[in-house]
Amino acid sequence: MAKCVLSYYLKNVEDKDIKKVLKYALSLTKTYISDIETIFKRGDFPIPVGLTDDDVNLDAPRLFKDEFYLYYLQYTGKAGMSLYSKAISIVTRKDIREFFAKALNDVVLLMNHTNDVLKSKGMLMNSPAMPNPNGIDFVNKQSFLNGFLGNVRPLHGLEIAHLFDNINNDITSKALIIGFSQGAKHSRVRKFLERGRNINERHIDKLSQKLNEDYLPSPTLLDHLVTSSTIPPFSDKLMVFHKVDMFSMEIREYANGASLNGRKDIGAIYARCLMDVSLYVKTGANILIEKGWMEQPPLAVNRNHLSTNEL
Repeated sequence: MAKCVLSYYLKNVEDKDIKKVLKYALSLTKTYISDIETIFKRGDFPIPVGLTDDDVNLDAPRLFKDEFYLYYLQYTGKAGMSLYSKAISIVTRKDIREFFAKALNDVVLLMNHTNDVLKSKGMLMNSPAMPNPNGIDFVNKQSFLNGFLGNVRPLHGLEIAHLFDNINNDITSKALIIGFSQGAKHSRVRKFLERGRNINERHIDKLSQKLNEDYLPSPTLLDHLVTSSTIPPFSDKLMVFHKVDMFSMEIREYANGASLNGRKDIGAIYARCLMDVSLYVKTGANILIEKGWMEQPPLAVNRNHLSTNEL
């Protein structure tokens, strides 16, 4: 998927600095595909079909402006870091563990390059800063956990950081969906994308409200970085798969925010956000299955079928 998307971006980029980052990202993707195929072949494991050149039209007109590519890489870079770091902790085979460790290091470098270019162009969106505390303090009242009633404390640092980061994710996701929607062919896919955009908008509003209540700014929308082209560069299959993947990442990020939150009202918002995206991912999976686009992952042996000689 990343190979398809990044190849198209590189065909439609003018800024030299952004082009350099895109080239590095695409080179990582091609290397990972080759490395994984080698591991699979060595283990006599079937190589997934995945997404192919048939799922991207490199000659399609530009769908996004150059600046969007940086925010896209920032989003996908965070997803990669989350996946690879988790894989390292659960994989026990040495060669595969080393693959994920290298991939994690590569994506950290990609994130650094992306953020450096964003900063150099004055486009890096930082979470709001707070004044340094005067000293060490301890929580001595249960009101620290309030959120709906009573004395509600201001947001603490981790709450601010995760609210800002999750809004950033939704903003990037929304802009991507707007572009996808303009060229989707199947009506059900268009409705699926529209629903995703509505979810992003609703979550942006709810999370931004919590920052605004403490007079803190929210990230800027990226909708203006989508062009008016209606010629789809990507297949409906790629677009649905991509949004299932992005919203699956949001499940992890909302859960991270919830785990480091201390206020009941924010916890309730994260719970609702988690339910929204979980149901959306399920709908996307249903579309992939119905269209014959979802490859089945390896399953454990069905002992019940074996014991009854059912195949």
